[in-house]
Amino acid sequence: MTRGEERSMSPGSHVTFRKGETTGRATVLSFAARLRQERVHLRRIGIDTVQINVGKLCNQACVHCHVDAGPKRTESMDRRTAELALEFARAAGARTVDITGGAPELNPSFRFLVEEARRDGRHVMDRCNLTVLFEPGQADLVEFLAEMQVEVVASLPCYSEENVDKQRGQGVYEKSIQALDDPKN
Repeated sequence: MTRGEERSMSPGSHVTFRKGETTGRATVLSFAARLRQERVHLRRIGIDTVQINVGKLCNQACVHCHVDAGPKRTESMDRRTAELALEFARAAGARTVDITGGAPELNPSFRFLVEEARRDGRHVMDRCNLTVLFEPGQADLVEFLAEMQVEVVASLPCYSEENVDKQRGQGVYEKSIQALDDPKN
């Protein structure tokens, strides 16, 4: 490495190496080198879960969103791509289809993906932000998810109403709790 060059170690941390200097710390091994050192051999045995990201359209605009999804985003998986994703899940023999991406329920192919994956006998997970249940056109979403036996995976970034609303938008905490308490209301 050259003088003053930084080498990223993990998000939020770094080590600066200068020619001829030692850090006084043990050398950080790469993952592959550590596996060799420990005589661990990893072998892929198959694909159990296929996660399908259907796009970036979301009814929320969370400051912490790792995909920068939001109401103004237009990127959305089309029907043909959804069909190809299902073909891949079938070919891989995946037991689970995990649907994510912005608010996946807002994608026009969401229900198609759920229906086809369930028809194939696969377990389906929906990464739901809960407030989508109150969006126009989603009045029957709870019944659909229940009928299809979809596992709903939902989270709040914090237990505090103030923090949730700061991160996800005013009123999101209250709507999320309402969705958990009585999603039809």
